[in-house]
Amino acid sequence: MSAPTIGAPPSPQLFFETANAFQRTEALKAAIELELFTAIAEGKQTAEDIGARCKASPRGTRILCDFLVVHGLLTKQANRYALTPDSAMFLDKHSKAYIGGGLQFLLLPSVIEGHKQLTEAVRKGGTALDQHGLTPEHPMWVEFARGMSPLMAMPAEMLAKLLKASEGAKWKVLSLAAGHGLYEVTLARHNRNAEVWAVDWANVLRVAKENAAGAGVTDRYHTIPGSAFDVEYGDGYDLALVVNFLHHFDQPTCEALLRKVQTSLKPDGRAVIVEFVPNDDRVSPPLAASFSLIMLAGTPAGDAYTFKELQRMLSNSGFRSSELHPLPPTFFNVVIGIK
Repeated sequence: MSAPTIGAPPSPQLFFETANAFQRTEALKAAIELELFTAIAEGKQTAEDIGARCKASPRGTRILCDFLVVHGLLTKQANRYALTPDSAMFLDKHSKAYIGGGLQFLLLPSVIEGHKQLTEAVRKGGTALDQHGLTPEHPMWVEFARGMSPLMAMPAEMLAKLLKASEGAKWKVLSLAAGHGLYEVTLARHNRNAEVWAVDWANVLRVAKENAAGAGVTDRYHTIPGSAFDVEYGDGYDLALVVNFLHHFDQPTCEALLRKVQTSLKPDGRAVIVEFVPNDDRVSPPLAASFSLIMLAGTPAGDAYTFKELQRMLSNSGFRSSELHPLPPTFFNVVIGIK
């Protein structure tokens, strides 16, 4: 999407692009359903060859490919199409980092519907949906766990590196709202002295246990089914992972959870929070700052919190200090609270 040029005369271009942004969503969805990116990765370069591989008309394939070029998902030279580095990494089904399945979650009716009622959500200050993602055992989180796990593989590896998992310290690890389980599974894979207890709804934990089995850490992967607010965690944890969870709730609710986490940790234990963290201006960087709107549409009181806000929550919950660590090249940040 084009940004307005400083000093340029007023133009309706940005409004037109915004109103038609749904076309990009549908084009990406169609390309993934047709396996168009995979076809190009296999060496098909012309509209005719790509169309034959995708069982689509040359005309339709050409128009879709050109649209994807315009929006930066493909390149084109002499009527031959090629993948961008990002498309090659994430949209080719042969890639281990393939995230096409994530569209099943991102485009779920239960996800989209909240944005269709955004006017009412703005008036209300929270989702207009009666049934939303915080409803107990909502099936959307199974879709999330299955569809989004490839996208989480890279940040999970980066977090393991940040925490120095490979040094092999004896860790008792708690993971809240574990979802796909990749973060704690990755820690356990890098550290054979790490033992994990994962909390989530029972239907979601089945996916996490599959990923634990795939990583060969089943014997060190334990589950605690239920709500992170209600179940007993036990105590003596060295690390408590709180990954992409706090943004679903208002600050008092986050503090109540963090107090429970603090109690479960050993002295000097660490709460490891992975989040979208906007700057204090709350309009940068774009992905983190925009995440607040997703929470407005889909949750009663969730938000994307700045580091100062997370720092205050941790302090109010009994943590003696906190640190902020970017997690490049991902769009996440890590906030570590020390008991």
